[in-house]
Amino acid sequence: MRPTGQLHLGHYHGVLQNWVKLQHEYECFFFVADWHALTTHYEHPGVIGESTLDLVIDWLAAGVNPGSATLFIQSRVPEHAELHLLLSMVTPLSWLERVPTYKDQQEKLKELDLSTYGFLGYPLLQSADILIYKAGLVPVGEDQVAHVEMTREVARRFNHLYGREPDFAQRAEAAAKKMGKKNNKLYNTLRKRYQEQGDAEALQVAHA
Repeated sequence: MRPTGQLHLGHYHGVLQNWVKLQHEYECFFFVADWHALTTHYEHPGVIGESTLDLVIDWLAAGVNPGSATLFIQSRVPEHAELHLLLSMVTPLSWLERVPTYKDQQEKLKELDLSTYGFLGYPLLQSADILIYKAGLVPVGEDQVAHVEMTREVARRFNHLYGREPDFAQRAEAAAKKMGKKNNKLYNTLRKRYQEQGDAEALQVAHA
C-alpha cells in the first residue's frame, strides 16, 4: 500500500478486511510501498515519510497482526530495487507502454508531471515485488490485473534468457534438427513466440 496520505473507508473495506482474513490462511507479506509512492509524489517526498508510520498504525488498528503476517517498509529491503534494475535490463519498452493503467493514470493525474521512467516502470517494480518472494497469489484490484499478467511475461523472458541449463541450447538445437528443416524452422518460431511474448496459442500449436 502506497503511503501518499491518510487511509479512508475504501482502503478498509476494499483491502484491509481482506488482509485480515488472508493473514490466517496464507504466508502473507504486507509492505508500505514508499518507492511506489515516489513514482507520483517524487516532488513531495515529505508526505511519504509522514504517512508511513500512520499507515502501519492503521493496519494494526484494523486487525493486521505482525505475528501472523510479515510487515515491512519497501525501501528497507534494497533487493526490491536491485531486482527491479535487473528486470529493467531485459524488459522491452513496448511492454510497459501498452499497460492500460499507464495512460489512464496520466489522464487522471494531469496536475502531476508523470513523464518519468519511474512512473512508466511502476509495473516493473511491482513485478520485482512479486517475484522476489516467489509469490503464488497476489491480492490486487482489477485495475492491477494487467500488471500481474505482465509479471508473468517478464519472468518468462528472464527465465528464457538466464534460467536454462548450461547445455540446454545445444541439446534443443540438436533435437530440433532431427525434425527436418521445415519443422525446425516452425519450432524456433513458435518457441520464440511463447517464451518471449507469452503467446499461449503458439504453445498449443507446437504441441499439436
